[in-house]
Amino acid sequence: GWSLGGSVWGIFGGVLTPPSSLFPLSQNPLQVLVNAIINSGPREDSTRIGRAGTVRRQAVDVSPLRRVNQAIWLLCTGAREAAFRNIKTIAECLADELINAAKGSSNSYAIKKKDELERVAKSNR
Repeated sequence: GWSLGGSVWGIFGGVLTPPSSLFPLSQNPLQVLVNAIINSGPREDSTRIGRAGTVRRQAVDVSPLRRVNQAIWLLCTGAREAAFRNIKTIAECLADELINAAKGSSNSYAIKKKDELERVAKSNR
């Protein structure tokens, strides 16, 4: 088994839960992860254009690599915020976030943020 020695073990005990026990689904857990990343990556974003004080936002397409990176960042941030000051462990919150994002549910932090980013980009076209 795991051995970290001393009183430190209580901190890490909940984190080392095997992910398979956190996915009470008939689907493959890896497929759930892939679907969550696909659904939560924004396709369009806005960037700042201008200099010398006059700044306006311009809608831009997001590259595939940035889409994946941003999706993972949004999923992790959502899980972290859900676990903060909560009785649920970070592993349980991450599993919930991944399942909701894979379904495309608006309960997911990542899906909400993606929709918000795309809405802002649409208004800046």
